[in-house]
Amino acid sequence: MAMKGRFHFYEGYDMKEVTFPIRIMYELGIKTLFVSNASGGMNPEFKIGDLMIIDDHINLFPEHPLRGKNFPTGPRFPDMHEAYSKQLRDLADTIAAEKAFRVVHGVYVGVQGPTFETPHEYKMYHLLGGDAVGMSTVPEVIVACHCGIKVFGISVITDLGGFDVPVEVSHEDVQEAANAAQPRMTEIMREMIRRS
Repeated sequence: MAMKGRFHFYEGYDMKEVTFPIRIMYELGIKTLFVSNASGGMNPEFKIGDLMIIDDHINLFPEHPLRGKNFPTGPRFPDMHEAYSKQLRDLADTIAAEKAFRVVHGVYVGVQGPTFETPHEYKMYHLLGGDAVGMSTVPEVIVACHCGIKVFGISVITDLGGFDVPVEVSHEDVQEAANAAQPRMTEIMREMIRRS
């Protein structure tokens, strides 16, 4: 099953709506979820166009997708120590190395948006332990973990921020960088599926 796009919290959907597709996937018997996003890089080692394999995330959304009555798909307090499967991350690394694709690893910070970050917000998120920031992914991953679905996540670094010289970001720049990196990301994911 593949989704074309997603529902974003910043579009006015509540967290139940944002994560509803994951609930449907669970009911259909989906065991593994691949998530991708475009994000702003805060790690000085990163370059625009990098593929960042998500090792972990920091949830800064103002609403939690599991708030309210507990769904019977998982425990009231789900464990999040390995929200992103190490086995799948290792497989992605192996495939990227075989294809000589540059990949980086990092922590994704999920925020509500819809504004791009100020220079000091970038710096703050980096001080908190983040390497990239975006406006999606985290709610879906939380619900997938609650449902016992294994997750692999990858971010396309579409812009950089938090450095000494502020950089203006536009939606068009983000789309252009994402489109350029998409073939490499798709190739890694296709090969991961083939080997799973």
